[in-house]
Amino acid sequence: MGQIMGSMQSNVAEVFSNRRKRKRSTDSTLGQEEQAQLGTTLPKKKKLLTTTQYIYKALFKEEKNSDVAVMVLDKVWHLHKVYLSQSPYFYTMFNGTWKEAQQNFIQITIPDDRINVESLDAVFGSMYSDEIEIDPKDVIPVLATATLFHLDGIIDKCSEVMVDTINAETAIHYYEAACQYGVMGVKKSTFKWFQINLLSIYSKQPNLLRHISIDLMTALTASKDLYVMQTEFSLYTLLRTWMFLRLHPDHDPEDPVQRAEAQRTQDRLVNAGVETHTPSMDVAQWTYFTSRMEERSFLATTEGQPFVPVFQKLRTQYLTNHYMDLKIIYNDNIIPKEWLYSHIHSHWDALLKIDHGQEDSRRQWDSSTVPQQLDDDQFFENCMRCGRLLTEPGYQKWRWTGFNFGMDLILIMDSRRLNIRRHHRHEHERVLSLQTKRKFMIRTTVTSINAQRQPVFTQTSDICSLSLEKNEEVPLMVLDQKLVHPLLISINLLVVMPPNQSFKEVVPHSEEPTSATSFSIPISEIGATCERPLTPASADDSAVYIGDSEASTPTSPSPRRRISWPREIAVSSEADALFGDMAC
Repeated sequence: MGQIMGSMQSNVAEVFSNRRKRKRSTDSTLGQEEQAQLGTTLPKKKKLLTTTQYIYKALFKEEKNSDVAVMVLDKVWHLHKVYLSQSPYFYTMFNGTWKEAQQNFIQITIPDDRINVESLDAVFGSMYSDEIEIDPKDVIPVLATATLFHLDGIIDKCSEVMVDTINAETAIHYYEAACQYGVMGVKKSTFKWFQINLLSIYSKQPNLLRHISIDLMTALTASKDLYVMQTEFSLYTLLRTWMFLRLHPDHDPEDPVQRAEAQRTQDRLVNAGVETHTPSMDVAQWTYFTSRMEERSFLATTEGQPFVPVFQKLRTQYLTNHYMDLKIIYNDNIIPKEWLYSHIHSHWDALLKIDHGQEDSRRQWDSSTVPQQLDDDQFFENCMRCGRLLTEPGYQKWRWTGFNFGMDLILIMDSRRLNIRRHHRHEHERVLSLQTKRKFMIRTTVTSINAQRQPVFTQTSDICSLSLEKNEEVPLMVLDQKLVHPLLISINLLVVMPPNQSFKEVVPHSEEPTSATSFSIPISEIGATCERPLTPASADDSAVYIGDSEASTPTSPSPRRRISWPREIAVSSEADALFGDMAC
């Protein structure tokens, strides 16, 4: 009996199970149209506005229940004191003893031209929301507005946007805004960007270069971390262009008409036998400086006086170690000749000390010549700055031009190692020091940059003193794995002890004119008719100066004749006419 009941229950369960399956099968075979009709009758889920979104829409956009009207730049916003009080500016206004605390209409005068209606609307709206969207092109007006109302959160947001979008187009405006509104993070980031890119970017974009202020250019020229591409003379030519552009705001080197005229002028100068040593696009500035008939330097003139601080920070001692560079600088007549003469005297003095130390076997090193035991500030203030861009990995070697007190130093990049070599080959046509060892101080910096030429990673060595024998090669730095190409190499180098340069504190307003005879006598022939023997006959006839002749007294020394180099400009009457036509 039990088996019969169990079998019946099993059959009944199977029947009902089959019914459910058929029911599901029937439901699943409903047509698509019928399902679509059912779908339209089902309730839909709708996402409601968040509280913040509702407040922004109802109170700010629709201006409901406003208790104060604020008029700025001829536009009125109907706002709410409780939300405006998030700003210390408005909190003080509404909760102090000011008359505005009892008024429901407030007019605000804006003293800052950077602030506009759009930035005001964005900042007012941010007080009703928990976020603000800042477009890089609007970031400075928003920063100015946030600074006016003391909204630190928005100021920080603007800082983030500015730091992320520093490039050649924005850097100057960002730096000026950061200085004006006290955003130190942006100021530091933009200044670092300028240190890396000043010579490599703005030398090719004159219409951006002209907007760099004198104060900023002074700070950059003085910076120990400036990436000078290639040598100090490159920085000099950049400063010459920058000064000319600031003095001539209407001059546009990128204008096709002006470029064509500059090319014609360059061709005429070449035909007249005048060597400008400058590209055609710079011929206008070359003419402006070299065609002046004054003996005094350009920095001594009224037009040049504002630029004196910049050139005082230029490492002018490294402008006199290359013949062609010195020739161009002399013809430009921008820098006072007294500065150049002092540098040449210091270089010659250092060479004589080096040579004297070489001949005296009892002297190991002359502390007055070899740079040692200098503190960091002295080193950075006087060192030579050189730079180079390495776009791709691989074996590379290079040297920077110019006489380096008898040392031919070569930089070698091999795999992930940067080395320096004191190159010394007899067949090499350079004036080289024969000393067995030469000492110098050096610091190395390598920076990896992104597409916006912003620094991604920087590796810097300590200041180290090296002593190299002839053809000796030593490592300067093993590159960190975070350094990827393109790489910027910056070298700070000091080969001899720095001389006193206090003479640069004075720019002579009038320079001693040179007589016509000195122009006609080559510098190589000056003193050729002197009766003094080539070598002293005895120890008593040494070249050391002891005193004047009987006719002179120690208190009244005889005047010394100044040696001047001729300025090779007016080579023909045709060239004279050209200078007259092209004078700015």
